[in-house]
Amino acid sequence: MNRKILHTPDGVRDLYGEECRRKRQLELKLHDVLSAFGYQDIETPTFEYFDVFGREIGTIPSAELYKFFDKEGNTLVLRPDFTPSIARAAARYFVDDEQPIRLCYSGSAFINHNSYRGRLKESMQMGAELMMDASAEGDAELIAMVITALRSAGLSEFTVSLGNVRYFRSLVSSSGLPEEICQELQSLIRNKNSFGVRKLLEQKAESGELAGEKQALMEVLSAIPSLFGGREVLERARELAGDCEEAADAILRLQQVFDILEEYGLSQYVSFDLGMTSNYMYYTGILFRAYTYGSGEAVVKGGRYDSLLRYFGKDAPAVGFVIVVDQLMNALSRQNAGSFGKTKCLKIFCAREKRGEGIRIAGRLRGEGEQVILQLADTKKQADEAAGQCLTGGGELVSEEDGMKIVRMEVS
Repeated sequence: MNRKILHTPDGVRDLYGEECRRKRQLELKLHDVLSAFGYQDIETPTFEYFDVFGREIGTIPSAELYKFFDKEGNTLVLRPDFTPSIARAAARYFVDDEQPIRLCYSGSAFINHNSYRGRLKESMQMGAELMMDASAEGDAELIAMVITALRSAGLSEFTVSLGNVRYFRSLVSSSGLPEEICQELQSLIRNKNSFGVRKLLEQKAESGELAGEKQALMEVLSAIPSLFGGREVLERARELAGDCEEAADAILRLQQVFDILEEYGLSQYVSFDLGMTSNYMYYTGILFRAYTYGSGEAVVKGGRYDSLLRYFGKDAPAVGFVIVVDQLMNALSRQNAGSFGKTKCLKIFCAREKRGEGIRIAGRLRGEGEQVILQLADTKKQADEAAGQCLTGGGELVSEEDGMKIVRMEVS
């Protein structure tokens, strides 16, 4: 036998036993929160046409997609990102809806990224999307859902960091710098590299690409990586925006969302990061990410994407988020957090000569909502010995009658 086939490919893994059970329980807890906010389930295919995630969408680069072909020669991809799939489905099935659309989902996403060493290329995700709502109240509702979901999962120490892509984009747009320089700036700001930002801008100033009054932008853009923290950060960001109205509007939106979250009683979980950007270029407004210790990456990512549905034929604003369940599981495990009740079942031990009676008792108990395992042995003595081992291992004797023993035990 080829021993290689016993192992999974790089970037994916098997899940079983206690870990699998805990993950299922976590998914149920998270889904209960999404349902409580009125979000309805939707399922989209695991693979889609390539164009659903094409360059025009601004999602995962083509080189990082799992691509293959159908019999007609169409290029298909395993979904790397749920949001474009949900946007496509909403544009098709809710094309005439004018009232807010609330959808939630769960499933696997796939990214074939070379830098993901030690990380999973298949990740379990759960999320929600609010469409046909352009309001600050809509942004706040999604963030309130995130906070409520993380608390329900068992986290008590976490932060939801808020930013707004319009702030950076509007300031950079007014600089008149070439697109490739803007992208380099975005990468430096995302990594909180103030020195790198200043160095790059100084080089452009010396070469004449950043001249005259535009040199004033050097101080503003260099300051963006340090614009993170509490509400006071918004005041500093507003000062730096100067006469740029779009940047000022981006700050105002963050203030509005924060005020609404205070009404929810959840503002203590919120901080701000004006240097927050995303590789997903379809985001148009507010961005947010949730962080906690025990996970090196965000456990939740989300934001507003008011132009994405237009690509699929429905001009509608939208905001959404995704919970990276695997990252959240890791954090809960490392923090020893989360309340995951032990699953218990009944185990019926009997000899094969009592098989019919054992089957009837097992059926009745299952009908009463019990999990039941029927374990047969060749003789009554063997059945008793197996039951004894189960009791020694922590099982609880429920009943013993007519050569049959029923034991309650934890399922591992």
